[in-house]
Amino acid sequence: MSKGRAEAAAGAPGILLRYLQEQNRPYSAQDVFGNLQREHGLGKAAVVKALEQLAQQGKIKEKTYGKQKIYFADQDQFDMVSDADLQGLDAKIVALTANVQSLQQSCRHMEAELKELTSALTTPEMQKEIQELKKECAGYTERLKNIKAATNHVTPEEKEQVYRERQRYCKEWRKRKRMATELSDAILEGYPKSKKQFFVSGALPSLLPWGLHPGRSHLLVSLPHRRKLG
Repeated sequence: MSKGRAEAAAGAPGILLRYLQEQNRPYSAQDVFGNLQREHGLGKAAVVKALEQLAQQGKIKEKTYGKQKIYFADQDQFDMVSDADLQGLDAKIVALTANVQSLQQSCRHMEAELKELTSALTTPEMQKEIQELKKECAGYTERLKNIKAATNHVTPEEKEQVYRERQRYCKEWRKRKRMATELSDAILEGYPKSKKQFFVSGALPSLLPWGLHPGRSHLLVSLPHRRKLG
């Protein structure tokens, strides 16, 4: 046993006696050891020995419940408490409990406020963000200026004409596809090979003339003079 541990063990009875008197509630040896180990550096064996010694000397009381022993301060050393005193203590407990709840609620509010302030941008960060936004706005302003100054805008009439032509070509595409499908189905009824081999052989022209696809804008891309749609 080290010198420090030996000194702690020697002073254990006094430490445990004061602790049980101050707390005035029953404890097992394990409870006392767990509560005082870090503060006083007491070992489990020293705690058990000190409690048994105090019980033998009559300074504390010992009760056995099954295999466990419970230790508590001798109640004869305390003054008798009247009903009025107990009521006063109960009222004090209620008041203290309400005060604790109020303080806890206040702490929660302050923690939420602290979290909000911590997540907020600092003044230098906000200044940097403002400069970046100003730079971005200047870029958009210049871009808008160039768009307004351009002379190659598509008029609403031209735009409408492009859409009408697209719809006409898509309608024609669907018509030709339906015709080609009906034709291929008729041929495949007596064709000795599979449908895939039939199309791969090139026996039927492409079903997609001019690269048109329903629902796509290939027509707009293939116009000879592309201009921005306004």
